[in-house]
Amino acid sequence: MFIDEATITVESGGGGDGCMSFRREKYVPRGGPNGGDGGDGGDVIFRADNNLATLLDFRYRPRIAAQRGTHGKGKDMTGSRGADALIRVPLGTLLRAEDGTLLADMVEDGQEFVLVKGGRGGRGNSRFATSRMRAPRRADPGEPGTPAVVRLELRLMADVGLVGFPNAGKSTLLSRLSAAHPKIADYPFTTLEPQLGIVGWAEYESFVLADLPGLIEGAYQGKGLGLRFLRHIERTRILLFTLDCTSPSLTEDLEKLRQELGLFDPSLLVKPYAIAFTKADLLGPEAQFADPFAGSEAPRFLISGVSGQGLRELVIWLGTLVKQRRQLETIAVAEDTGGPG
Repeated sequence: MFIDEATITVESGGGGDGCMSFRREKYVPRGGPNGGDGGDGGDVIFRADNNLATLLDFRYRPRIAAQRGTHGKGKDMTGSRGADALIRVPLGTLLRAEDGTLLADMVEDGQEFVLVKGGRGGRGNSRFATSRMRAPRRADPGEPGTPAVVRLELRLMADVGLVGFPNAGKSTLLSRLSAAHPKIADYPFTTLEPQLGIVGWAEYESFVLADLPGLIEGAYQGKGLGLRFLRHIERTRILLFTLDCTSPSLTEDLEKLRQELGLFDPSLLVKPYAIAFTKADLLGPEAQFADPFAGSEAPRFLISGVSGQGLRELVIWLGTLVKQRRQLETIAVAEDTGGPG
């Protein structure tokens, strides 16, 4: 099951109490204080993990707490530090406060974010010994842990996102190009949640293809699967518009799809894109396809997920462009960080 939103309650560990103790050794009169400090509590840390793809785990773990530090002991023994609560989330997860404030954007594998620090351990009575106060009877309690409510919001990080109306052949295309097994049927809205597949296009070269729920008019206002769909397409590098080649209004179909994207986020309209005319097998052996975008600069492919027509050319074009975009992003990051570019 794909879960892309979750709200959890976390709490850092409280610090251990300081110890009040005095030395009691044979032949050592008035040995003095020797109470140790309490250990610090554990932090709550989020870490991005490339091996995760959903927030499903948090449906069954709505509350996560770090470990409390142990109390100090006599003989100046400091309590041990509490274990951190290490929370792994998929790449592309946004961490938001309860009021919606963005706290962190987890986009790199291994990236960590400390949400709340553990409480400090209390001081033992040996800390308060002075030349005038040789037997202090004081020890501090540990600081309590800090609770927090955090909203997790997953936005898929795919190289190519399939954009189209319901039943446009997106799931069939994904199943043909990758090992993914999305639901395929002869009725609309078979895809109710995003599906990811790894597409190999050259030796040791691959890209991530996302099949997203079908788009309908008014999606930017939340109609259909609306905002849940559009949120995931923001991070894709390339858009592949899938249009049923048997539709009598292909030009209007593409215009509606791009309009919905632009109304949701105008920056989506500047992403590189291509057009795939799907279901070419329905045209028949003698039928001729009239490309309504003959004057357009956008790459166009007439394909069939059933017969395999045009798939190889499409995959090579997508793979080549994805590789170029990755290289440009690497150069941009290197320039931003002052590294070699």
